[in-house]
Amino acid sequence: MAVSDVRKFFEQHHLSFEIMELEDSTATVDLAAAAHNVEPDQIAKSIALYAGEEKFLLVTSGMSRLDNKKFKTAFKAKPRMMTAEDVLEATGHPVGGVCPFGLRTDMKICLDASLKRFETVFPAAGAPNASIEISPARLQEITNGTWVDVCKSPEVNGDTGDAL
Repeated sequence: MAVSDVRKFFEQHHLSFEIMELEDSTATVDLAAAAHNVEPDQIAKSIALYAGEEKFLLVTSGMSRLDNKKFKTAFKAKPRMMTAEDVLEATGHPVGGVCPFGLRTDMKICLDASLKRFETVFPAAGAPNASIEISPARLQEITNGTWVDVCKSPEVNGDTGDAL
């Protein structure tokens, strides 16, 4: 079970985060925001991608969308989303529960600048009904994530919803 992998990761790194396992699904940004009573953008969405052949996780604010031009500039490649099977194989977490903790394989973690405007954010914790609350700075520290600016916010493009 992927939540147990996240717990193990926290124990191994002497981290004391409460993993909130809810009755209802938090697998989408809207469901997670409602469950935590926060705005959708405060949900930290983890997206498993390829840049060329490199696999990595991009963690971004819930309503932000990937900006292809910014991505190509930052990674020198077009973004490709992993299939659900590739996500599970690479992360050990099912789609809807993907997070940058307790990963099955060694993956680069990138954190989009859209997270920085929040005091705390809510990433998943290995299952479609599990999450934690964490500051963006602490998220960067424990994942050894690299800050990037590869997304556009909904205020800029008028988009809503969970889509990239």
